[in-house]
Amino acid sequence: MIERAEDREESLTAVAEARGLEALISRAARAGKGPAPVERWNPAFCGDLDMEIRQDGTWFYLGTLIGRMPLVQLFSSVLRKDEDGKTYLVTPVERVGIRVADAPFIAVEMDVCGTGDGQAITFRTNVGDVVEAGPDHPLRFVDEDATGGLKPYVLVRGRLEALVARPVMYELVEHGEEIEVGGRRMFAVRSKGAVYPIMPAEKLQRLSA
Repeated sequence: MIERAEDREESLTAVAEARGLEALISRAARAGKGPAPVERWNPAFCGDLDMEIRQDGTWFYLGTLIGRMPLVQLFSSVLRKDEDGKTYLVTPVERVGIRVADAPFIAVEMDVCGTGDGQAITFRTNVGDVVEAGPDHPLRFVDEDATGGLKPYVLVRGRLEALVARPVMYELVEHGEEIEVGGRRMFAVRSKGAVYPIMPAEKLQRLSA
């Protein structure tokens, strides 16, 4: 389909009103019906938008908090992180860059069922995604050098991850156990048959001493 001149004039780089943001989502094929098939779309890049997802998962536009959760959920449904490491809002006809301080989502709740190899850990994100950690949604643990702490992430979809909130992280590590991984004793968690190392067992022993 050939893009009309008047459509080009509505470029997202000129969006300055809340209604303009909502218009972006209205052009997404599955707006309001869960994540859109953004991985199948290859629209032109239309520039960067002054929008940011901060480290606590809150969304800001032009420096102002987007407080309407339904709107945040709609935006989250058309997020995509590309190979260049940047995060975009994507519709079938346009792609705009936004800033993400850490991860675009926060895992705010978890549930554990089963034990051993049959254990499954399920997370709920701040925007309503529910994912079961496992081969399709792996966990990873990153050492936070600045604080000496630990930051767990779970893959939600595509390359988009959720940072596990600190209270949830404490709950998560309660389900850890010492497991042999690659010939080394590791403190790790299991989910859906996969093992996710948190730290070497000897490091945990030092921290616990």
